[in-house]
Amino acid sequence: MIGPGTLEELLTASPYNIVRLILPAISLDAHTAGVVAASRLGSWLASGVLEPDASPALYVYEQNGPGFVQRGLIGLVGVDDPAAAGILPHEGVMPGPVTGRRELMMATRANLEPIFLVYNGGGAGAGGHGGPAGPASALVDAVADHRPPLVATVTSDGVTHRLWRLADPGEHAAVAADLTGRTAVIADGHHRYAAYRQLRDLMRDSGQGDGPWDYGLAFLVDADAYPPRLGAIHRVIPRLDLADAARLADEAFTVEDLAGEGLAGALERLAAAGRRGTAFLLAGQAGFRLLTSPDPEQLAAAMPPGASPRWRALDASVMQELLLARLWSIKDNERDVLISHNASEAVDMALEAGGTAVICNPVPFAAVKEVAAHGECVPRKSTSFGPKPRTGLVLRTFEP
Repeated sequence: MIGPGTLEELLTASPYNIVRLILPAISLDAHTAGVVAASRLGSWLASGVLEPDASPALYVYEQNGPGFVQRGLIGLVGVDDPAAAGILPHEGVMPGPVTGRRELMMATRANLEPIFLVYNGGGAGAGGHGGPAGPASALVDAVADHRPPLVATVTSDGVTHRLWRLADPGEHAAVAADLTGRTAVIADGHHRYAAYRQLRDLMRDSGQGDGPWDYGLAFLVDADAYPPRLGAIHRVIPRLDLADAARLADEAFTVEDLAGEGLAGALERLAAAGRRGTAFLLAGQAGFRLLTSPDPEQLAAAMPPGASPRWRALDASVMQELLLARLWSIKDNERDVLISHNASEAVDMALEAGGTAVICNPVPFAAVKEVAAHGECVPRKSTSFGPKPRTGLVLRTFEP
């Protein structure tokens, strides 16, 4: 997520920063913003700022930062229904963002950034752990370990990014043969993949048949070789005072006042409680409250009919259905329920608004995979996979 301050920094950094395409004009409607982005993209291609590949290619992409290495492949994946495509969403989407991304793709006739997919490919990874690697994973490591990169750069967060171009049709065929039949989970880019599908359907409904819209740009990482890091996404309720929030939560949770505890200590208490079961940390002007042990009867009554036991057990589901909807009478939406990927930021947002922050523990990767494999989606903005691919290294246009 790019905040206003970060956006201004990126816009100032370069007249050709990628945000000028993916966020061409915040104040414009989706259609007009797409027209602006399309004009810029055309200008950058004509002037040589962006240079198209002369032939089809795959890309190996590596991120190497403090305490982590992640490698994967950037290429095109088929766009279809989840079961047919083998690309499983695990998170719900909101109609507005999907429409905005679809309009941008239609206007620019391009995928300006890849979605992020993780799959089980049996790779050992840079650290030498894991089982026997499939051909795609083996190729990724062989290329990164032994070939000079096309691009190498270090971003302000200290992460080194390296990119290799693979032009050998034999390597393309080996990757395709390995990945065909595998299943991938969308780690990031649910709204973009939904936009891929909408765009494909619109083009077919208009009589244009098969075309470049049948594929979308993606970054694929073997989770066996490079396990993703999952972070929590927190909620901020601007118009709910902490005292009222805790009082209402007390009807179904055990509420503990963490008097005198700072944020670091409160987060430790939250993590410890999360190892025993569902737990949330409420934060606001009156300090911190720890919520644990949701009442089983009220929890069961709050859950939607048909939801599986695995879905009902997710912290994100308990928060959305029991805490927000049943106890606080708040239906999850972008206006009344704000989000933050950083606990400290969420607390600051709550303090500034006189509201309440709900700090969460991360959702385990195994739980995400299990829910996705059974065709269910966790509530929106429940998981934060990382590290995400940097936007701007590889773009894909529909025309040569």
